[in-house]
Amino acid sequence: MRRRHNPYFRKLLVGFDGSQPAERATEVAMELAECLDTEILLFAVARPPEPATLVELKAVLEGAREHYLEALEKIVRRASDRDLNVQTEIVVGHPAEQIIHRADLGGFSLILLGHRGKSRLRTLITGSTSERVLKYAQCPVMIVR
Repeated sequence: MRRRHNPYFRKLLVGFDGSQPAERATEVAMELAECLDTEILLFAVARPPEPATLVELKAVLEGAREHYLEALEKIVRRASDRDLNVQTEIVVGHPAEQIIHRADLGGFSLILLGHRGKSRLRTLITGSTSERVLKYAQCPVMIVR
């Protein structure tokens, strides 16, 4: 398939947490990239425990890094088979804040997130990453169910 030039969605950021909804958002991003001349960043955020001791923090971050690296490596291989430009990045922090910051910093055109399906009560109490990203991101946001 020949990719069309696309002035709007040049760079896609996928918030990736390893969940099924994040996998679906990744697949939607790859479908878009197959049609359009665009690049994809799979962006994973390891959330540290609060409050964290140094030993606890190192263990959690190393575990998250291994988890994300394995999952992201599989996706990058699939994308390569489809001749897509996919990069990966893993950072530490609050997911919504890091996604918004990275999208602004990198000039991304679209953020894609998977819908986690929390209960209404839990969302009211804790909020959700997708809700915060929708509210504060400077670029369009697509929530994939």
